[in-house]
Amino acid sequence: MPQSGQRHRPSSAERSTAAPEQPHARTSRRSWNATDLSLIAVFAALTAAFALIPAIPVGAAGVPVTLQTLAVMLTGVVLGPGRGAAAIGLYVAAGLAGLPIFSGFSGGLGVLAGPTAGYLLAFPLAAALAGWLSTVAIRRARRLQYLLLFLACAAGSILVIHPLGIAGMMLNLNLDPGAALMADIVFLPGDIAKNLIAAAVGVSVHKAFPRLLDR
Repeated sequence: MPQSGQRHRPSSAERSTAAPEQPHARTSRRSWNATDLSLIAVFAALTAAFALIPAIPVGAAGVPVTLQTLAVMLTGVVLGPGRGAAAIGLYVAAGLAGLPIFSGFSGGLGVLAGPTAGYLLAFPLAAALAGWLSTVAIRRARRLQYLLLFLACAAGSILVIHPLGIAGMMLNLNLDPGAALMADIVFLPGDIAKNLIAAAVGVSVHKAFPRLLDR
């Protein structure tokens, strides 16, 4: 029993017992729970559903116009960078494993030799970039959130999807840079429209569920 006015000093045994609790608490806050995993699975399935909507081949390269990029941007904007990239990565991995969930009900590693290879591989990275920029916008900006979310989606499209898509066509179709750029540029108007839609849905979702990006 310590005397009155004296502080109790924990023994070495007490300190060694209490020390491991803090890192465990930090780890539990950083880990995904069942809700996060469910959201990842749902958005991976949503991307697959959007990809299976009948596609329209455009240009000499034959790359189809689909709603995949809308699903990719929407996933990043709604789930944030980590869960967004995981959801789109799950979709791409399942398709490469053989499930017919790419455009035209295709799947398997053979698509990596086709004109869409660069676009597919870019999807998880684009979702991560759009998700990170959207998270910053939602948390720090009280005004112009729709514009900022649209710019986040545009960054994912212009900085990631289109460059890797062009690189994929140059590699697999033996196109020169100019021809690959012309084959890709026809997708820009459609992507702008999809990014506008993704931003509008993202703003609405985060207004309804303001704590969705807290994790």
